[in-house]
Amino acid sequence: MNKTIAVIPGDGIGPEIMAVTLRVLDALDCGLNYDFVAAGMAAMETCGDLLPKATLEKIAEHKVALKGPLTTPIGGGFSSINVALRRHFDLYANVRPVESFPATNARYDNVDIITVRENTEGAYLAEGQTMSEDGEVATALMRITQAGSSRIVRYAFELAMRKGRKKVTAVHKANILKTVSGLFLKIARNIAGQYPQIEFNEMIVDNACMQLVMHPEQFDVIVTTNLFGDILSDLCAGLIGGLGLAPGNNIGERAAIFEAVHGSAPDIAGQGVANPCALLLAASNMLDHLGMVHRGDALRRAIRDTMRHDHDGATPDLGGKGSTESFAAAIGRHIKL
Repeated sequence: MNKTIAVIPGDGIGPEIMAVTLRVLDALDCGLNYDFVAAGMAAMETCGDLLPKATLEKIAEHKVALKGPLTTPIGGGFSSINVALRRHFDLYANVRPVESFPATNARYDNVDIITVRENTEGAYLAEGQTMSEDGEVATALMRITQAGSSRIVRYAFELAMRKGRKKVTAVHKANILKTVSGLFLKIARNIAGQYPQIEFNEMIVDNACMQLVMHPEQFDVIVTTNLFGDILSDLCAGLIGGLGLAPGNNIGERAAIFEAVHGSAPDIAGQGVANPCALLLAASNMLDHLGMVHRGDALRRAIRDTMRHDHDGATPDLGGKGSTESFAAAIGRHIKL
């Protein structure tokens, strides 16, 4: 059965890494059709809108999108196109898996962590932002809800069950932020009691950062609020070699958007040296979401085998001598279904 997905090539290096990612997906014989839509600066140049209505309609129609990195211009309008997409489709779960890969020169070789970040509320959105007339006092509202916390914590435990994970750690700052972070922690404790087969741990965010750097092997699934999740997920990416190996999944009831979480890197756009792995890994997670877990696993194995056996063909950021095209081609050759 064929499935059509919306494809947002993105800005900067986005079109380059998207092109090779789609070729690898075609090599997997996934039966996917691509409906190309625009967002970011590419959309602004063609239709005068960073996030066109037609793009939103196509994502809603297909329910699944694969997205390259986008550039939000400095100034008025969207604070973030990504945040606008998450709000529009209520993509409440931001899932950021990281796993150690061979030959990356990372500090650790035993990292395997999934960060589940609440995506729609909390300090990250900074609702109600105001600035005093004299410019000396800035304020913002932090809002945490029972509904929002409940669904993200439950999502984390259900994900742990599906993936055969053993432990969920709730990261918070309830010792200081006693209402907003305290509500999140209270809900996490209550829901954890409904999953006795999953070990539950709770950790204050500053300690969690230290523990991740010192002993990352103790973590399995992390669930946390929006701002903490934004910080922790990038920290986790640093444990495995950087954002070039870090995919992101944005999941809601009505749609799901899979993306490379790194930026559009305009400084290297067009040079053919961009690392496509983050988007390829996002594509593998998209295949899981579409019920093609066997093909998602095959793609992840191919990336791992390429980095282990053809490391010279990797892109320069991973210590190789290859290009975007040659790296993706090597990954395609290592696919075994």
